[in-house]
Amino acid sequence: MRLVSLLPSATEIVYALGLGGDLVGVTFECDEPVEARSTKTVVVGGRDTRGMSPGEIDEYVRTQMAAGGDLYTLHADALAGLDPDLILTQDLCRVCAVPSGHVDEALSHLGCRSEVLALDPYTLRDVLGTFAEVASAAGVPERGRDLVASLEERLGRVAAAVAGRPRPRVAVVEWVDPPFGAGHWVPDMIVAAGGEPVACRPGQRSVAVTWAELTAPKPEVVLVTPCGYHLDGAIRQADAVVPHFPGAAVWAIDGDGLVVRPGPRLIDGVEAIAAILHPDAVPAPPANTVHRVG
Repeated sequence: MRLVSLLPSATEIVYALGLGGDLVGVTFECDEPVEARSTKTVVVGGRDTRGMSPGEIDEYVRTQMAAGGDLYTLHADALAGLDPDLILTQDLCRVCAVPSGHVDEALSHLGCRSEVLALDPYTLRDVLGTFAEVASAAGVPERGRDLVASLEERLGRVAAAVAGRPRPRVAVVEWVDPPFGAGHWVPDMIVAAGGEPVACRPGQRSVAVTWAELTAPKPEVVLVTPCGYHLDGAIRQADAVVPHFPGAAVWAIDGDGLVVRPGPRLIDGVEAIAAILHPDAVPAPPANTVHRVG
């Protein structure tokens, strides 16, 4: 089966299922594993925002959305040339990937008959469910069951390690200008790691909030996990967060690697957060994944 992934998390799922050899198309943002972008055809492009500040990126996104513009460009001819059997996309967030409706329109225009599977998880349980969905659609359902079972086993080990311990109040800052609190599956990750999520929207979309809303619950730990950034970028943004939370421990986390992409590495994220909250009960996270800034 020839697979095309239109979002980075789906690419990671494909590789976790042992289907990397069947993947023929990816996006310009698919950076894990490294071979995904270096050996596959890029069928989705977008603006390079590396030189822009968080505020400038937010303004660009809002302007494009208000004007009905697209944040991503689907290279339809390249997609058609790959003749995919299964295309993985999403409708969860227009800021994150090409919506499935755009893919359907392109396929109809091109006369292609690929199956399109939209992955739209809102909770950590939903995320695990998408692994089984992809495996089933790709014709290897047993691989999905095995992957989910192995990840659930890891979650069980974390739960056992933090059971009965005090749960620190944890706020998550997903963006800094303007500030966004945690939504979707992130609060579930905090709970799984032995914390009490505050100033969040479990199972709902993340939205812009005020710093007062984030500080009101008096979090003991603040995690900075900006979408679109790895650890270095998270550290830079965390520097602007520290003054808002005097007395709290502020940590930067590799957002793209551990928190914001709904793929298998979310379990790495739960383990890393548990190590922050309960360092005497859980092994330290790998290097270059988390860093305390305040």
